[in-house]
Amino acid sequence: MDSSRAEFHRQHAQQASAEARRLFDCKAELQGAWLNWVAAQLYTLGPAEYVSMVRRELQQLQSPGSQ
Repeated sequence: MDSSRAEFHRQHAQQASAEARRLFDCKAELQGAWLNWVAAQLYTLGPAEYVSMVRRELQQLQSPGSQ
């Protein structure tokens, strides 16, 4: 990871984690519609590096034992 990418990650890690938690917290309410909804939510975010960070956080939240 180059220094500018590392700096971007450092600056946005907490925000990406909070955004992933917000999206994940809607899963129980939306049930089967959640996956399409979350995809649409991610589509509205940017830049791509930030979206990737949110996706990684969501994957961690969905992993067994992460709760």
